[in-house]
Amino acid sequence: MLGLWLIVLMLILGRVLRLPWTVTLGMVCALWLGILALHLVAPGGAAAESIGGNAAGWLVLGAFAALVLGYRRLLGRLRSRAVAAPQPALRPDPGLSEAEIERYSRHLVLHQVGGPGQMQLRGARVLVIGAGGLGSPLCLYLAAAGVGHITLADDDTVTLSNLQRQVIFRDDLRGEPKAYAAAEAMLKLNPHLDVTPLIRRITEADTDLIAGHDLVIEGTDSFAGRAAINRACVAAGVPLIWGAIGQWEGQVTLFDPARGGPCMACLFPQAPERDAPCAEAGVIGALPGVIGSIMALEAIKHLTGAGQGLRGRMMLFDGLYGESRMISTARNPDCPVCGGKSALAPGAARS
Repeated sequence: MLGLWLIVLMLILGRVLRLPWTVTLGMVCALWLGILALHLVAPGGAAAESIGGNAAGWLVLGAFAALVLGYRRLLGRLRSRAVAAPQPALRPDPGLSEAEIERYSRHLVLHQVGGPGQMQLRGARVLVIGAGGLGSPLCLYLAAAGVGHITLADDDTVTLSNLQRQVIFRDDLRGEPKAYAAAEAMLKLNPHLDVTPLIRRITEADTDLIAGHDLVIEGTDSFAGRAAINRACVAAGVPLIWGAIGQWEGQVTLFDPARGGPCMACLFPQAPERDAPCAEAGVIGALPGVIGSIMALEAIKHLTGAGQGLRGRMMLFDGLYGESRMISTARNPDCPVCGGKSALAPGAARS
């Protein structure tokens, strides 16, 4: 029917020209009235036949269109008069003070964290080993997230060469013990914490200390030290978030053989031929910020139960080419430390 096509073309023209809806509607109504008048005046004429239909059909079509437009207008008025239901006040847990509710408000609105997750963070006991490149962003984000009890162990002092990447320290803190300086920065960021600095190394003999924590996070740069910490964590049955960096690359994983994952010795049973620290190999300054922040994120996920952690997986990051990938890991049944099973599962790499 030519008449219907004319109406459709007029609607399209109004949309293309971005005419107001009232103007387009007026044009369509005028066309409809002209077609109806043509059928009433000359119902059998050639013009009426080319337009198509008859007067009764065009009247029914007009009535139907009027009903649809009337219904839409009525619905719009009802919506404009509707009153939104009042939202309940945000009170996630009576254990959080008003200041804590405001401080952690961005956590509290996440359904994966919420009030229960924030209370888990508040009650968690975390041992951070190393306040250097990885420890700097890690400590700041754990403090900001509200992890309630943090033990920070480091036997080193702040030097000028640290400040290129260890952003928790300032120039006027040179010579200060890193553990004390970092603990002070954490408490200035969030006073609702309990931070215990230890100016010493953590060794295999610290099993009892480790057993008093829910999670250990380690970011030192000595293979021998890492291996000793791994053995102590395995003996205590405490999960270990492990991060490493060098030059432009970094890795993060979770060692947890007590819950089915591998330990460090499953993946790295022997020390590398050349265990060069960052002072010798070099490291780009922003890389510890990336890897340390990922370690903090994985710690928060582990403590709150949010998402999927890195147990049985290792994240590899290449800062020079802006690439990252995930590889699967597994326990080694012949591992001398955990008796689990190892290593990189074949064909498990994925972007």
